[in-house]
Amino acid sequence: MTIDELLKKVKNIHFIGIGGAGMCPIAEIMLSLGYRVTGSDNNDTETFRRIEKEGAKVFLGQCKENIADDVELVIYTNAILKGNEELEYAKANFPCFERADALGAISRIFENCIGVCGTHGKTTTSSMITQVLLEAGLDPSAVIGGKLPVIDAYGRYGHSQNFVCESCEFNNTFLKMNPDMAVILNVDEDHLDFFGNLDNIKKSFRQFADNTTKTIIYNGDDENTVDTLKGIEGKKLISVGRKDGNEWVAKNVVIPGGFNSHYDAYHNGEFVTRVELSVPGEHNILNSLCAFAAAFESGADVRSICRGLKAFGGAGRRFELLGEYKGITFVDDYAHHPAEIKVTLEAAKKMGYNNVWAVHQPFTFTRTHLLLNDFAEVLKIADKCVISAIMGSREVNEIGIKATDLSEKIPNSVQLDTFEEICDYVLDNAKTGDLVITLGCGDVYKVARMMVDRLK
Repeated sequence: MTIDELLKKVKNIHFIGIGGAGMCPIAEIMLSLGYRVTGSDNNDTETFRRIEKEGAKVFLGQCKENIADDVELVIYTNAILKGNEELEYAKANFPCFERADALGAISRIFENCIGVCGTHGKTTTSSMITQVLLEAGLDPSAVIGGKLPVIDAYGRYGHSQNFVCESCEFNNTFLKMNPDMAVILNVDEDHLDFFGNLDNIKKSFRQFADNTTKTIIYNGDDENTVDTLKGIEGKKLISVGRKDGNEWVAKNVVIPGGFNSHYDAYHNGEFVTRVELSVPGEHNILNSLCAFAAAFESGADVRSICRGLKAFGGAGRRFELLGEYKGITFVDDYAHHPAEIKVTLEAAKKMGYNNVWAVHQPFTFTRTHLLLNDFAEVLKIADKCVISAIMGSREVNEIGIKATDLSEKIPNSVQLDTFEEICDYVLDNAKTGDLVITLGCGDVYKVARMMVDRLK
């Protein structure tokens, strides 16, 4: 029986890993839809306690006794390690589905599911769309990959048919979804340990587009995206970009430095409105215009869209300003691919600081090995660079790649393994008027907090 069929019959759902940032919003939506929710997690986190306050019965620690006899469906995160007692018991005794399956089923419940995909920019654009729809009074549900400050959460349940969902290509999880509206920001080489090459990545994004039921909003300036969508039929196609010929075009772009920018939005060659942003960087021009188009297609009025975009100050770990201490400004960013690091550092260099420091944590051995030269080139944009040890995550270092292989290719860089060493080095050498950015999708944010706490 499919998860869609089960959700029409069951009432009691158990989540293994309920405190995860990607699991908590799904559990919250299930609670709001009237299901009885229980769940477990090994970590006592803010999201774990949040879902408990929402009404779920939660267990700290994982064992088979957490699953009651009346549970009818188990949803688990693929971050659970093999051999986990609770998961093994669940698989032997209950219908079990991964988080991606549950997200796919939810995407088919709402009449206007907006699936935001792309190699870069998903979290920011999903957050922008959510904030704009809230501003317009369209009360969206949402599942986002980062914390959105306006809701202080990774997702929410709204009382409308609008559902904003960050749709990740990793392991083809986004192919479980059937969005009504797809937003395709870009198609680039990433997760090559899974996809192997760019052609396979394009095939997956094409399948995501084919799975979309009504509308595709896409980056008309990105050659890979345009190539991916060639010959697609039966959908409403809306192109967005800086170049003339797109349906939505950003013109007269001004990026003065600091945490703001503005541009004129044109639709089919006609001026629509002036858009003001409170987030830095050229990449956010396209992100915001895609969000504008998606919200407009969802029924938001132009004035509300502009208010929502101007109010948006960024999602968690997306050029997140941590503050200025002793004259040094600290920012944390999730960028972990060369293209993401490039736009982040280019934006930083235009902000008028004396020196831009990049503190980068390489993530996974295969990505570091395959994109070594690309990482080196973009990290050269910074004035100073510090490379931490490689975070292997799910991988074993069978390649023999070392963090020094990267740092040796970057002038003015040092390689330090521990966060304590990095903290000492940066604070000993950074000066008033400098900007320090921590970059990576692992736990490099901890060193950013460590530096801030020490200066406080």
